[in-house]
Amino acid sequence: MAKLYTGTSGFAYPTWRPRFYPEKLPEKRFLEHYASRLNCVEINYTFRRLPAATTLENWVNATPPGFCFACKANQRITHILRLKNADAALELFLRMIDPLRTARRLGPILFQLPPTVKHDLALLNDFLVLLPGDLRFSMEFRHASWLQDDVYEALRQRNVSLCVAESDKLEIPEVITADFVYYRLRKPEYSEEERKSIAERVKELVSQGKDLYLFFKHEETPEGALYAEELAAAL
Repeated sequence: MAKLYTGTSGFAYPTWRPRFYPEKLPEKRFLEHYASRLNCVEINYTFRRLPAATTLENWVNATPPGFCFACKANQRITHILRLKNADAALELFLRMIDPLRTARRLGPILFQLPPTVKHDLALLNDFLVLLPGDLRFSMEFRHASWLQDDVYEALRQRNVSLCVAESDKLEIPEVITADFVYYRLRKPEYSEEERKSIAERVKELVSQGKDLYLFFKHEETPEGALYAEELAAAL
């Protein structure tokens, strides 16, 4: 059966006390508490640095079976190399996060391109062929030139999900290109009506057999985590 995986981009926010984290909960137990209420988290940490094996081991030990980590690909792949000749960097990144895969905790890997990278179908295709077929991947484009049928078809050929990213600057349309859907809801607030609309669409996608990974933006306040919890309860 299809499943909803929902949470926020990150979890280590002391300012979420006391509305999400208990007032006296030590920070080293934040992930444990988070995973008792939500079933997925998007990890931005892996964008900045390659994680140590001990870090991944601690993440696994703090979370129950079924919880998963959606990792943002390292910046060397997306922002320094800009997908070009990225085979060695990709191989290293996948090797470094492999403990999550072997522990059955690895969700999709997100490749977030810089806004300055514009449509280049040859570049995209050359990169997509490097992706192993036994993992899930999502592409987040941040320049409107990528929103074309040839791009969607290239993603479909490799079962890579177009990231439906919603922000004040650019909204990516929901074009389904894989057997799962990846949402990044980046607005600081969503009204009750907007949240109801999101929940209805989530129900539709799950009923169609699509696993859905949906992440609200992290903020100084815990609204995103509470929205995610509300959405999970609605299903």
